[in-house]
Amino acid sequence: MTGAHTGATHLPRLKSRRPRWRSYLLLSRVSNLPTIWTNVLAGMGASSASLEWSTYVRVAVAVSLFYSGGMLLNDAFDEPFDRRARPERPIPAGDVSRREVFVIGAVLLGLGELLLAPRSSALIFGLALAVAIVLYNYRHKANRVAPLIMGACRGLVYCVAAAAWGGLTAAAVVGAVVMASYVAALTIVARLAGANARWLVPVLIAGISIVDAVFIAIVTSSGALAFTAAVLGFGLTLFLQRFVPGD
Repeated sequence: MTGAHTGATHLPRLKSRRPRWRSYLLLSRVSNLPTIWTNVLAGMGASSASLEWSTYVRVAVAVSLFYSGGMLLNDAFDEPFDRRARPERPIPAGDVSRREVFVIGAVLLGLGELLLAPRSSALIFGLALAVAIVLYNYRHKANRVAPLIMGACRGLVYCVAAAAWGGLTAAAVVGAVVMASYVAALTIVARLAGANARWLVPVLIAGISIVDAVFIAIVTSSGALAFTAAVLGFGLTLFLQRFVPGD
């Protein structure tokens, strides 16, 4: 019997950190971005019968920055809660710092607003969207009206898209109300389901694109291409959620 040992069996295993790029994919919930793109498609379709695809891309990028920035701020504000309830999230796990995420989230909101600059009305709705995003993230825990604020964020995407193209119309307002109601209901379902949500919440999130597709088919004159693109957004969201969770 020897008294010598390596001590390896008595040392705790060090948890390997995520790569930074993976951390930011998780924080920004990029798998949900196709639903943002279909929101923009529906909102622009509600403002005009014709679509200019270069404008669509610019607005879709702008709103994607709003969404990603908002998701980063969500985790930054929620860090004290996540430290207790979800320690595997990138910030409490130490993969990225809370301050860094706050800064990048704010920068993304600012860049999204800048991309809307050619239209003053789009800038106004973009500012309203940024305020709603920050308000939701700051006070959404145990806040009864938080689902309504979350719904308003998605409804404002319709308004931003319409204002950035042909102008806000009655159809765009109707679409905004419908989308806001759907997302508010989705948020309530997610709260009630909690950890038992499993497949339900991801499907409901992807279903945002189906709501857009129905709206495009019934209310707008965007044509079969826009409708098909919106339907494809549903499948693309579910596919991407296999790699980056959307909740």
